Amino acid sequence: MRVEVDHGKCTGHGICESIAEDVFEVQDDGSVVIHDAARPDDDRDRMRRAVTQCPAAALRLMD
Repeated sequence: MRVEVDHGKCTGHGICESIAEDVFEVQDDGSVVIHDAARPDDDRDRMRRAVTQCPAAALRLMD
């Protein structure tokens, strides 16, 4: 599974970072960097929570 960000939609709210600060990092310019985008299956629930709580719908999970 991979988590991806659509930079055209991302508004830098940082909710994803608050859910998984080891994966998502909001930069000073508001853009999001994903560290280790390939996630283990046991991290699926946390990644799904980050995706569904993104107010800009800028995140997605890819199997």
